[in-house]
Amino acid sequence: MNEIKYIGMDVHQTSTSIVVLNAAGRVLTSALVETQGQALVPFIQGQRGTLHLTFEEGTYAAWLYDLLAPHVSRMVVCDPRHNALLKAGSKNDPISMRTSWPNCCG
Repeated sequence: MNEIKYIGMDVHQTSTSIVVLNAAGRVLTSALVETQGQALVPFIQGQRGTLHLTFEEGTYAAWLYDLLAPHVSRMVVCDPRHNALLKAGSKNDPISMRTSWPNCCG
């Protein structure tokens, strides 16, 4: 079966938080990896199925897009100012990562 997986990334200068959800919104895995190609690409390549990836627009957005586009079926770069769920609370909490995909990329 070619299951769709939704991957959200919270990218920082030295580390990237990643969460992988199934179509029902259940967390399949999460990880904290270095913000380097040699860490990010193997993580993405290790996921099976049809991969949909999202992350917020920022300093690393263009680099990430070029780096990871060949490894996913769909990629969306979100503008965090348009995500109403992030207006309240911390943008770095796991809830914001889990809720940003459907609201950003619906």
